[in-house]
Amino acid sequence: MSKKTGKKKQDPLIQGVLDITRSGIGYVITEGRDTDVLVRPNDFNRAMHGDTVRVKLKKSNGRRAEGVIEEVVDRKQTEFIGNIEVKENFAFFRPDSQRPIPDFYISTRNLSGAKDNDRVVVRLLNWEKGEKKPEGEVVTVLQARDKSDMAMKEILIQNGFPLEFPKIVLDEANELKESIDETELAKRRDYRNVLTFTIDPADAKDFDDALSIQKVGKDEYEIGVHIADVSHFVKPGSELDKEGYSRATSVYLPDRVNPMLPEKISNELCSLRPDEDKYTFSVIFIINNKGKVKDYWLGKTFIHSDHRFNYDEVQEIIETNTGKYVEEIQYLNSLAKHYRKERFKNGAINFSSTEVKFQLDETGKPIGIVVKESKESHQLIEEFMLLANRTVAAHVDKIKIDKKPIPFPYRIHDTPDEEKLKPFVAFAKKFGYKFNMNNEAEVAASFNQLLKDVHGKPEQHVLEQLGIRTMAKAIYTSENIGHYGLGFEHYCHFTSPIRRYPDVMVHRILQDVIERKVHPDNKMEEKCRHCSAKERSAMDSERAGNKYKQVEFMMDKVGEDMEGVISGVAAFGFWVETVNEKCEGLVSARDLSDYDDFRHDDTDYALVGLRTGKKFRMGDKIKIKLVAANLEKRQLDFEWIPGVENLRVKAVKKKKMKIKR
Repeated sequence: MSKKTGKKKQDPLIQGVLDITRSGIGYVITEGRDTDVLVRPNDFNRAMHGDTVRVKLKKSNGRRAEGVIEEVVDRKQTEFIGNIEVKENFAFFRPDSQRPIPDFYISTRNLSGAKDNDRVVVRLLNWEKGEKKPEGEVVTVLQARDKSDMAMKEILIQNGFPLEFPKIVLDEANELKESIDETELAKRRDYRNVLTFTIDPADAKDFDDALSIQKVGKDEYEIGVHIADVSHFVKPGSELDKEGYSRATSVYLPDRVNPMLPEKISNELCSLRPDEDKYTFSVIFIINNKGKVKDYWLGKTFIHSDHRFNYDEVQEIIETNTGKYVEEIQYLNSLAKHYRKERFKNGAINFSSTEVKFQLDETGKPIGIVVKESKESHQLIEEFMLLANRTVAAHVDKIKIDKKPIPFPYRIHDTPDEEKLKPFVAFAKKFGYKFNMNNEAEVAASFNQLLKDVHGKPEQHVLEQLGIRTMAKAIYTSENIGHYGLGFEHYCHFTSPIRRYPDVMVHRILQDVIERKVHPDNKMEEKCRHCSAKERSAMDSERAGNKYKQVEFMMDKVGEDMEGVISGVAAFGFWVETVNEKCEGLVSARDLSDYDDFRHDDTDYALVGLRTGKKFRMGDKIKIKLVAANLEKRQLDFEWIPGVENLRVKAVKKKKMKIKR
């Protein structure tokens, strides 16, 4: 028997994300628990909204679990926008926030030229235990070009993305040499004499992938997927690496990019610009005319891009069968079409969501909205990037250390949640579409059949959108369960290290595997969670930025009648996406009360009138009037324009009311 030490066993700490409501009460949202942990303001222990924290449970009294925050593991936000109040010997900073945040103390040596009542960005320096106020420093005095510019900056800051790189990071980037090191060159395969080109959007500035192609046999080609070798310049533990990990991703707003790494790296050293020698990390495939990968090689290379294409140029070559490198592009496209067909045959789901792009004038104001199309030129690049990603993941998965898999940032996508799937299947059945739910493969096959059958029909939009919502979210994790949506057993992100930190991690681990000097990272899962969280924050930023530009675009259309499609339904109203502008706004249930008393039917994704039976169902086309466009709230408000039959409903109701009086 072991001796009793007399020490009380400590309660385990639970890790989660702190969500502070506008009223000031906090809830720690944790995985694996049915309920959140309530935390009162006095128990925040210097934690702020969105932070990843460790919480200790209080003794339960049978009601909701309560806890005390013991540790802040990771700050969601370290920079804040607000106004500064400058005194004689110190200053206070009041952050803009809909949730409670204490004022910051600012020393006069950390004002960076800010004056009383200036609008500023402040970085959190420290928050000592026992101190009521955090200490900060002014990073930027905001002198925004206009309201829109300020709004984009606020979106980034509120989602935890700094507007500028610290000086120490920029200094480190500027010290990096662009010249080619002959010693380094000797360690790499030289592909400078092999035909190589990039294919990117017309407005792209960073080119992180290139394709090379050369014939190596009667029926075989060597095709290289070459990726910018960011890990050559960004070393573990460096200031660049710390900053890249902290941001974890670039953020793409309608009028700007907030990059993960300084432009010296993203737009110069690592951008695979034409007619320049560049360091790359490559997957080299030997592929026959039937698309079978006969062999592959992974390793560091050296390339010289011969040409920079944009997607429209390549699409024209594909369609007209004329142009620069037409034979090579047509061959690559034939392989891509083969791989795409095979993916769907093997269980990948053919979802396609509508993406819009804003046409902006020289001041950044939206003057038009266009729908992005996924054409063969886009799919050509997509299929070869997918092939490279899955090849790298499968290669690393085979390697074991002490009979254990290497900690590695897999990109996984779980199977659909049955509870989310059931109402969708029932809804699809109302349109005549059947689902086989016997197993995961049959569900995927049913999805693909539905997407094929629904194409071009009135219900296409609603079923596609609802189908996407039943899907789990793809995340990074060291526990490989495969990627359900793509139909891959092994998958990772290898192809965009300029804009995604997980790709940098993949490059480093892969190089260690190649050199046979793997040192397992016991913090891999923590890093994966961080990158997944930052990816969600980037998506939130991008949605908010798009919404702002939508409202800005629609402001001069207030009072106009429009056609729209109901894109979502809730008890308080329904959302409508306009057909021409692809902009979404709300029709409030309060504004429908003149016509009927509407109730939410969640099984039918509809609002239903109790007396008339009138339905507003997701996917229905209706006429609406734009009545308000609020930039600060990023909100559009619509009113429903009833048809003749609905006017009759209104008249009957008013007549009844008159009799009642």
